Amino acid sequence: MRKKKNIVLESLLVQDYAAEGKSLARQDGKVIFIEGAVPGDVVDVRLGKSKKDWAEGQVINIREYSNERVEPFCQHFGICGGCQWQMLPYEKQLQFKHRQVEEVLKRIGKVELPEFLPIAGAGETRFYRNKLEYTFSTKEFTASKPPPRPRLLKGGVWSQPEGDANGVTFRDDGEGDATAAPAAQNPGALGFHAKGFFDKVVHIEKCWLQPEPTNEIRNAIRQYAAEKGLTFYDIRAHVGFLRTMQVRICTTGEVMVNLVVGEDNPKKLQPLLQFLVDQFPQITSLLYTINLKWNDSLHDLEPQVFKGKGFVVEALEDFRFKIGPKSFFQTNSRQGEKLYQITRDFAELDGTQTVYDLYCGTGSIGIFCSRGAKKIIGVEVIEAAVADAKENAALNGIDHGVFFSGDVIDVCNDEFFAQHGRPDVLITDPPRAGMHEKLVHKILEIAAPTVVYVSCNPATQARDLALLDAKYRVTKVQPVDMFPHTHHIENVVQLKLRSKE
Repeated sequence: MRKKKNIVLESLLVQDYAAEGKSLARQDGKVIFIEGAVPGDVVDVRLGKSKKDWAEGQVINIREYSNERVEPFCQHFGICGGCQWQMLPYEKQLQFKHRQVEEVLKRIGKVELPEFLPIAGAGETRFYRNKLEYTFSTKEFTASKPPPRPRLLKGGVWSQPEGDANGVTFRDDGEGDATAAPAAQNPGALGFHAKGFFDKVVHIEKCWLQPEPTNEIRNAIRQYAAEKGLTFYDIRAHVGFLRTMQVRICTTGEVMVNLVVGEDNPKKLQPLLQFLVDQFPQITSLLYTINLKWNDSLHDLEPQVFKGKGFVVEALEDFRFKIGPKSFFQTNSRQGEKLYQITRDFAELDGTQTVYDLYCGTGSIGIFCSRGAKKIIGVEVIEAAVADAKENAALNGIDHGVFFSGDVIDVCNDEFFAQHGRPDVLITDPPRAGMHEKLVHKILEIAAPTVVYVSCNPATQARDLALLDAKYRVTKVQPVDMFPHTHHIENVVQLKLRSKE
């Protein structure tokens, strides 16, 4: 039998929030997970997946708007996909994120939990990112039916756009439209990859994620390219001059730009770089990278310095961190500072402990905890990050911190402990996939009295907590919102070794 396609459910009342930024409704006992809606909306939904007990779908019409909505402040909202929750008040976003962490830890972790500390919200909800990467593309993504811009009237009443008695089109089916224009007139789109498309880019006029001069630099380069006939990259054909651009703006005022080009052509590149130097004296470090590969990864490429020292220095509290074009660093400096403060508080340092910082990256958490520790030992599999960690330790005058490259499972053996001491406090900050099961068992074997687990994915954190429950109990939990207007959430958990009784 043929499967039913293009199923549309009409006039669903959105009842609650769900994970990953989705909301949910119910129909005849079936749970419908919905993208593009908030509780209180009455919507028509086109299903993408439909199982016996649940389904997933996208909003195609909004018949009634929820009173919880606020007016999005970005002109690209609904098309860009970068800030999915601008239509929600920030207080509501925090409530949902806090509840999401609590529900995930209970549902997946199934461990005994203390009362959660209040979520640490962001003081700045706009222009909070210190790093953005823009993509140049010959193929611009344009929604065939742009989302409406409903107007919030006095008294909190939403007005519907005119001309559609049956509800308004909110977002299209995701196919979009790809266009390419002559290079001399319109070289293409400069912005962010469209959600679900590797070869299409949403052209951005103004982004609210990063402070100026980021928009000014991006728009100036596009105008320059149009005037000089510089081509944008075509990812399918593997041709084009301008590929990507990384902009990093620190709270110290330092600005770094790394322009990535797809041709080794000094006659095109040098005038463009000089144009940026002349137009934007705020840029303290200007670099360029020639990438002739099919992929955009920079890990095996060497950026070249055109102006400045080739790196920037960021400050968290009074600690300073050197950041190069390939360095990893928390992309929200102010919230990163708050995240590390909570981590340090959970470590409960008194100056006598040896602290192990697993997945130490460029050493930021270990350095942040250094003044309360007898010794800091960082372990990280990426050698370049370990080199940065050593530089950052020296930059901050830390002589009781050592950093090692390698897999924790291999590095942390009896011989290593005999030389450096066993950990009194173990801090782990793994990637979204969480910790490998072998590492969890290694932590159980090490049996440090205190473990602090920093996570950017509460679901995988919950899975790991279930395994750690064999020897540890969860004693503190605090979510931290690093990325306002998105569904992403960080979470910090303190664990204490159970007594042998």
